[in-house]
Amino acid sequence: MGYTQGMHILHVVQLYHQASGAARYFIEIGARLAREGHRVTVLSTDAFDLEHFWASGKRRIAEVEEEIGGVRVLRFPVQRAPGPAIIYPIVRRLMVELGRLGRPSLPLLRRMATLTPRLPALQHYLATNPDLADVAVVHTTNITLDFAILPVAQWAKQRRIRHICTPFVHLGEPGNPQIVRYYSMPHQIDLLRQCDAVATMTDLERDFLLARGLQPARVHTVGAGVTPAELAGGDALRFRQTHSISGPIVLSLGAAAYDKGTVHVLEAMRRLWAAGIQVTWVQCGPLLGHFETFYASLTDAECAQTRVLGYVSDAVRHDALAAADIYAQPSRTDSFGIAYLEAWCYGVPVIGAAAGGVPAVIRHGVDGLLVPFGDVAALAGSIERLLKDRELARGFGAIGRARVAETMTWEAVYTRARGLYEG
Repeated sequence: MGYTQGMHILHVVQLYHQASGAARYFIEIGARLAREGHRVTVLSTDAFDLEHFWASGKRRIAEVEEEIGGVRVLRFPVQRAPGPAIIYPIVRRLMVELGRLGRPSLPLLRRMATLTPRLPALQHYLATNPDLADVAVVHTTNITLDFAILPVAQWAKQRRIRHICTPFVHLGEPGNPQIVRYYSMPHQIDLLRQCDAVATMTDLERDFLLARGLQPARVHTVGAGVTPAELAGGDALRFRQTHSISGPIVLSLGAAAYDKGTVHVLEAMRRLWAAGIQVTWVQCGPLLGHFETFYASLTDAECAQTRVLGYVSDAVRHDALAAADIYAQPSRTDSFGIAYLEAWCYGVPVIGAAAGGVPAVIRHGVDGLLVPFGDVAALAGSIERLLKDRELARGFGAIGRARVAETMTWEAVYTRARGLYEG
């Protein structure tokens, strides 16, 4: 069957706001589908912070229903098991261990996946709402947050509705299963095997899934992107004046977390400061508790060389990118890393970790540098190298900017993703 005009398409996205990389992917695709005349409905949760799924006191989104980019968004309340936040990681760790049994563990794993958190209101909506009678395609995401995918996948299967999944598998460090095992439990791989199409961020992620038995014809590398024109307009001077910064800037965006490499960036900066190198570290994005604890250990002199801004507006984010000399995000939990593309749009050289899908995005020695995850000495050396060799830094940024314009825009991503909606 060819591409059908006027389809009703259901997107299931656990966090749906601009600060979420997964949501940005669906916001961009959904808006383009809507412009083509399709009816797009997003089923999401009321969580703003990822931690809301397992911990109380985190930010929620009050709007039950809204329209974003021509797309209807419905939010359903998260229900957690009673007790402390540690229950969630304990359950997930038990699931990993049970997964060692292989296929015999499938029924139990599926039940455990929906113990906490739960979305009973979403399940009721699926079972009773007549608005869903004409849904032609379901597109789910984020395989590690399977509590939201499993009931939708079952609902779609019962109704023989085409099911696409973009799993965002985090591969972690090469040879270290610590991260990837939470994205590749038997019930998760089984779910992906049953999908009509699976969209991956990189060929590294695709190869990983093919090695676990997914059919090659159903797994497609789509990637992520940016819209350079929407990123334009950052004012470097305004940012520097606002935050009283006169020297070079190392910028990090996104969640300040250990797995994102934020702690390692700060440790590398401390080494540079101790060596007498004058450079300011700027961080924009949510602060996780363990990072805040680490940051509290800095001396007053070290804190004076940082600007930890937390969540910022798009305008401030663009100003920070315009002002940055280096972008550093040595993460082991990125399936792609849109922020590298944002930095390249401003001609900023990037440093990432040789982990996850990042080696398929950053070409070491061509448009950026890669370091082993957690190697603070290598990270400090890479930052110092780019600070001192400005010609090399500018060259990396220029090559990255050209590459984004050629293949890493949202229009290019949509061209690759659009065909997956065909029956």
